[in-house]
Amino acid sequence: MATPATPALARTAGPTEPLAGLRLEHSGPPGPADALVTDHLRLLGAEAEGTARTGGQLTLRDPGLGEIAAHTVWGETGSDEATVQAATGIMAVHGRRDGSPRGLAADYAATAAGVLTVQGVLAALVGRARGLRVDRVEVSAERAGLLAVSQYLAAAGAEEGEASELATGGPPFTSADGTVFELETLDPGVWAEFWRALDAPEKAIRGGWRPFQFRYATACAPFPQELHTVARSCAWDRIRYAAGTSGADVCPLRSLAGRASEYDGAPPWKLAPHDAAYASSQAPEGLPLAGFTVLEAGRRIQAPLAAHLLGLLGADVVRIEPPGGDPLRGMPPSCSGISARWLALNRGKKAVEVDIKSSADRARLCAMAAGADVFLHNWAPGKAAQLSLDHDDFTATNPALVYAYTSGWADRLPGAPLGTDFMVQARTGVGEAVRPAGEPPAPSLMTLLDVLGGLLGAEAVLAALLLRERTGCGVRVDSSLLGAADVLTASARARVAQGLDPRMPAGFRRPLRTADGWIALADQCAIPNGELTQLPTERALLELNERGLSAVPVVTDLADLVTAGSIGRDAHGAPAVPAPWTFG
Repeated sequence: MATPATPALARTAGPTEPLAGLRLEHSGPPGPADALVTDHLRLLGAEAEGTARTGGQLTLRDPGLGEIAAHTVWGETGSDEATVQAATGIMAVHGRRDGSPRGLAADYAATAAGVLTVQGVLAALVGRARGLRVDRVEVSAERAGLLAVSQYLAAAGAEEGEASELATGGPPFTSADGTVFELETLDPGVWAEFWRALDAPEKAIRGGWRPFQFRYATACAPFPQELHTVARSCAWDRIRYAAGTSGADVCPLRSLAGRASEYDGAPPWKLAPHDAAYASSQAPEGLPLAGFTVLEAGRRIQAPLAAHLLGLLGADVVRIEPPGGDPLRGMPPSCSGISARWLALNRGKKAVEVDIKSSADRARLCAMAAGADVFLHNWAPGKAAQLSLDHDDFTATNPALVYAYTSGWADRLPGAPLGTDFMVQARTGVGEAVRPAGEPPAPSLMTLLDVLGGLLGAEAVLAALLLRERTGCGVRVDSSLLGAADVLTASARARVAQGLDPRMPAGFRRPLRTADGWIALADQCAIPNGELTQLPTERALLELNERGLSAVPVVTDLADLVTAGSIGRDAHGAPAVPAPWTFG
């Protein structure tokens, strides 16, 4: 992948700008995420000529560094956002709640590809600073899309079936006075108390918990229809009171216009350097982060995915797990006795069991962090300080540590609800952004923000590692699901600012039915006249191509992506999505 070379990246960075002194140039035809890549590199200190943002090939230049080229492409099958979503299974997963594949109206695959491109550039520069010769990085939106659905794909290719039914249904709920809202609790007792306070039938309460709990894994929640009926019979004030007395969180769906009016312009991450005397060491031959140690105390998706990406870039990742191990290891379906979904985010990581409630084990964790490069967690707000495991506690013995916290809200919205994926989607207008006009706004049950939040968390850690290489400082890093939501909805909020409708037109990215499946047209193609439902997919595609229309078949069974051979399997037999970057 890379060969050793003499370190050439000068220590000239500003206090919080890892790319200070580097110049950004674009060339070639437009790429999937030119604006996002340019914006993020500028936020990190790169200088760009004028305001031009076109050209999928970008080059960072520095007198001492030479140049690094990055190229973002759509992929082998898809030619734009719609066709990439169709080819990678995004449409299939997003559409589960509704019973048929549907495209996300927001440019999710391109957004993910853009963040991954910035990651690749930062990783290449870290490698350069450590003596590796890395001249080029390429990212495809197709691989970004596969990464986004990697947990669902892993489950589809597992040895056993799903533990919870894949069927239509799920939140949001609607009150008697028309308030559309999301509900969140991670506790079955709280779930039951909330619905009892609204006089829901016990059978519906019991039958609803499992699909509600599993919706993070399955992207659907076929709970009893009686729960929707109960919600529609209750005024919003009563629902809020039931939430307050039970401990559940409820959040009305907010509009994009509302989010635009309160948007504070904050970047998706924050880097805060502190004094240290870090001395860069020569990297072993191989990947850019080879020889680095990352301690990850993560749960669910956001932090584990961020650490997984750092591992794919060569870091040794050590998971900090509770006594008895991570309970999600046993979440079905499994491969060789281990959860396929868990493996999608955690394969290749070492694990150490630590009881963070024990003072002796906390001291052991601090000792581990004294020899680490990165400590990454997504604990609940305030928990790290309460346990004396916060930034200052670790950097007292390891000033050069990169301390990374991936949260829900980053303390940017006072009074915000529980900071989980679907609640953040509800609060920030994502429910409008991902569905075109003609569909009721509703958060996607695909974990859009957990995944994008993990990508941004890894991007921030890489920026901090580069800043450390260039300044010798340690760095605290903060990223959040709120930042992920703002990145995903940036173009929609821009339309609000221009006085335009922030939502895409009715029917946008809606696949077309064929006799034996579905096809997706490229975004710029007009919906064809004539009936396709009587034609087999292969014949329909041929006719559309003869008319000059670009279209691809929609993947509806994610297992097909595994059997097609483009996705390999790990040592446990679980499907393993390939790394999204190609370095050279």
